[in-house]
Amino acid sequence: MKKIIVTGGCGYIGSHTIVDLIQKGFDVISIDNFSRSNKKMLDGVRKITGKEIVNYEIDLCDFAATKKVFEENLNISGIIHFAAYKAVGESVEQPLLYFRNNLISLINILECANEFKVPNFIFSSSCSVYGDVKTLPVNEETPLPEAASPYGRTKQIGEQIIFDTARACNTQFILLRYFNPVGAHPSVEIGELPIGKPSNLFPSVFYNALGKINELVVHGSDYETKDGSCIRDYIHVMDIAEAHSLSLLYLMNNKTSEKDAAKNNWNVEILNLGTGKGYTVLEVINAFERLSGEKLNYKLGDRRSGDVAAIYSDNKKAIEKLGWKNLRDLDEMLLSAWRWTKKIS
Repeated sequence: MKKIIVTGGCGYIGSHTIVDLIQKGFDVISIDNFSRSNKKMLDGVRKITGKEIVNYEIDLCDFAATKKVFEENLNISGIIHFAAYKAVGESVEQPLLYFRNNLISLINILECANEFKVPNFIFSSSCSVYGDVKTLPVNEETPLPEAASPYGRTKQIGEQIIFDTARACNTQFILLRYFNPVGAHPSVEIGELPIGKPSNLFPSVFYNALGKINELVVHGSDYETKDGSCIRDYIHVMDIAEAHSLSLLYLMNNKTSEKDAAKNNWNVEILNLGTGKGYTVLEVINAFERLSGEKLNYKLGDRRSGDVAAIYSDNKKAIEKLGWKNLRDLDEMLLSAWRWTKKIS
């Protein structure tokens, strides 16, 4: 079996991706220090797959500890790098924390990929690199403006670091710019575990329905959208997970020659991961109330720093390159996440 290192493997998307990788025949090694994740995810992965996952509880900002993982696990076929802080609001309040964690960890894992000749690398990027765009949907050729948050800037810088690194090594890269991951595994053994008060819409909706949050605040009602609330492209976490596995298979089956690599910007491919549809915050709230029969207590509040008005994807390139299809709809996203939230509450 091909050995794959997944950083942030005990996080929300990382744990779902490990499940998909195992089901596609890969042998997975996780790196996660649980600073923004939970050990319970390893139990959930084991229950779903029947596999015990080896996890290295180290900080990727510690180069010596990171290198030791590679020394103990030779012949790695690929790396999927999720490990990063991701809360937009927190990044606005603590930008240096985000620059230090997200960029140093990336540099260290790239150094190891180069030194140990890992041929394939998937980078967890984000639609936040597009900033506050004026033309929708966004595709991979959309010019990148000023980032709307320090978190988004770390993803922009991270992508550029990879482009520059790719010129000097033989590793192939895919940068996956995904939109808003939601939902849970159909087994409801793994799902999103917010730390503290959730900042994302989906868990906030569910916590309000369960009485854990007394009042749900819709951040902004005066945007130039159909109902004044923000528009986002929500995508099921299992669809995102599968796209990571398919990206690895794509790289393994389409080894780029040096000549072609020069034409293709040094072995770097960028793919959007979204459904191609945008939903407003109020549309999501109304859909949840319809599906669950629950009445939410929400109010219209002020805009939140770092948020953009609207963004949704052009996903044709990922569908064409990866054979990625049959994406789950909003109802399935809401219902799977609602089942998970009720189970853990």
